[in-house]
Amino acid sequence: MLIYNAEIHTMDRLGVIKDGWIDIQNGKIKNIGSGFLPYDNKNSIDAQGGMLLPGFIDAHTHLGIIENGLDFEGDDCNESTDPFTPQMRAIDGINPFDRCFEEARMRGITATASSPGSANACGGEIAAIKTYGRRIDDMLIRNCGIKFALGENPKNVYNGREETPVTRMAITALIREGLHKARRYTKDMDSYYSDSENYDPPEYDIKCEALMPLLERKVKAFFHCHRADDICTAMRIAKEFSLDAVIIHGTEGYLIADIIAEENIPVICGPLMCDRCKPEMRGLELKNASVLHDSGVKIAICTDHTVTPIQYLPLSAQAAVKGGLKFDDAVKTLTIAPAEILGIDETTGSLTEGKDADIQLYRKGDNPLDLMSEPVLVMINGEICRREV
Repeated sequence: MLIYNAEIHTMDRLGVIKDGWIDIQNGKIKNIGSGFLPYDNKNSIDAQGGMLLPGFIDAHTHLGIIENGLDFEGDDCNESTDPFTPQMRAIDGINPFDRCFEEARMRGITATASSPGSANACGGEIAAIKTYGRRIDDMLIRNCGIKFALGENPKNVYNGREETPVTRMAITALIREGLHKARRYTKDMDSYYSDSENYDPPEYDIKCEALMPLLERKVKAFFHCHRADDICTAMRIAKEFSLDAVIIHGTEGYLIADIIAEENIPVICGPLMCDRCKPEMRGLELKNASVLHDSGVKIAICTDHTVTPIQYLPLSAQAAVKGGLKFDDAVKTLTIAPAEILGIDETTGSLTEGKDADIQLYRKGDNPLDLMSEPVLVMINGEICRREV
């Protein structure tokens, strides 16, 4: 399939291609060019001068793991019977038939990270997934990291039960304990593999097994934290265990933007389209994304769906523009930046030869971040999910 006569915003080194065309074959981007078309194709689509973009990526949601229109029956986000659960996997709780997947696709959101919640000091494994499919195994891009939570959420959950943790100290201690155990478990496994005659394998521990890729920096540590002091705690833990860390929310990041930049830790900002619903969010400001970006922090913008419905991801980026972020930078926070932060940029996040054909097209003159704009064409893995051209 050939899409031509488009203004292509590649989000890679090619920048913006005027009068561009893109060749899609077998679900991948085969070629990109401008001007003269390489061949005629009866399946070609005339973009009519519209803006062609990579599909948007929501870097932090609970899509499908908190189902639309259901209460407890459809909420599989938090296994809040144990404050430390790295062995929980989001893919085991996601329902791909939740109607919000379609609402995401219709707004040009082709991929997302669906995460366990923040009731526990460690909630489990985050799944980066496409928003199109019937079986989650086929939608999975990769399991991209482990979710930790600092601050009020674990405090509130376990304080009501008079169980640990009820303080920030205890939350951090639980995380340290789990990581220290996993580090020792890994060392014992290495000893066994290197000399099985003299060493026995440690007793199987599913929690330690889940944390081993994290300690080996094969996946990232995603820390839910809003307050500046909690962000600093996340950075402290990351240093202590040499973790590849990401801050989720980072609501007060603007207070310590220079420190976060110095530590070279990215921030997934959001939700922005919400109220200050709890004390640790009282510092919520639209300028946060702009201040972080201008300080040199890599940022993405998220909805935290279901906190903000996922179809309002572009509007969330528009809110960040109102807070001072430049339009082009805001588009990057929904495309290549979240792909890089989630570790899925080899396959998606930009319109680059060899990547998955995750594409959206807007009519000429439309602002893709505007509330009233909708894509006239959406493709995921080269399959058309929406077409009005």
